[in-house]
Amino acid sequence: MRKTVEALAPGHPDRACDQIADAIVDEYLRRDPAASVNVSVLGSRGMLVVAGDVRSKADFDLSTLVKQVYADIGYADEPEVFANVFAAGLDSEKARANDACSVNGYATRETRELMPRACVFSSDIVRRLDDLRRTDPAFSWLLPDARAQVVMERDRVVCVTVLAAHAPNVVANDVRAAILDRVVSPIVGEEGVRLYVNPQGAVADGGFASGVGVSGRRASIDAYGGLIPHGGATISGKDPRRAERTGLYLSRLAARWIVGQELASSALVSVVYSPGSAEPIHVEASGVSEKSRGSKMDFSNLVKTRFDFRPDAIVERLGLAKPMYRAAAAYGPFGRAGFPWEETLE
Repeated sequence: MRKTVEALAPGHPDRACDQIADAIVDEYLRRDPAASVNVSVLGSRGMLVVAGDVRSKADFDLSTLVKQVYADIGYADEPEVFANVFAAGLDSEKARANDACSVNGYATRETRELMPRACVFSSDIVRRLDDLRRTDPAFSWLLPDARAQVVMERDRVVCVTVLAAHAPNVVANDVRAAILDRVVSPIVGEEGVRLYVNPQGAVADGGFASGVGVSGRRASIDAYGGLIPHGGATISGKDPRRAERTGLYLSRLAARWIVGQELASSALVSVVYSPGSAEPIHVEASGVSEKSRGSKMDFSNLVKTRFDFRPDAIVERLGLAKPMYRAAAAYGPFGRAGFPWEETLE
């Protein structure tokens, strides 16, 4: 079976908009842990637009924050910021479950991160690119925008494609050689792998100069690279008491728990919320174990007994009402240490 997964560097326009949206959430939570936030961000050449609704006692200069995050990501220009955020947020647990949504959590023993191997490889590539850009003078020609695609067949990498924006004065062949030598080969190797770096030639602009970014547009990439069903809910720009965000995190934790307890070698936890109800209307958990020769096992009752999927209960259990979301948006929220849904659960 062939698996294809893509990862985005923090400077990709969509990923940058996710970080800006979640930086806004973080700032509201820093000033008001009870804030209700639901904002979206759109970016294009020289322009960033923030729209949405907020209910909070906090007050700060939104444009200044947006420009700071934009600069922190690595962009040198100063965009014009347009903000249309109105006071109409939600102030009760039932109200925050105002949309029908479904979320899925997944874990697999393929890697120590309990993530699919293709997801780990693609994420490691863009993270390595970003680290080199920020810390190694020999890679100062790299620009913030990059993406990586990894294709695996069974347990073997068969193809890697990297698109990385760079300064216009760098020769395309030099870009390719440097990225293969310092990024791709150390992570996935070269033997039997088709390797492509900027296959259409130089990528001398990238970012918002050549593309439009929208927050939430790449939710399927964060949801295990699209390898498992994606419920369609987006989390960027939303406060942690919203069911689509908290449910996504706890379903991942529940799947990790099943695998960590060695009940299964992979697990999928699916949760469905209905408008106006804090309690999910459906929780289903299943796993596959090598010991059972690949047969599917039902863990639904076990998960429902051990995990409370009401948004407020999740916030309390995981300590989610504090800033942490911009960092999670930079490379995606799963398979990385430092977040409560990725911590070991006894």
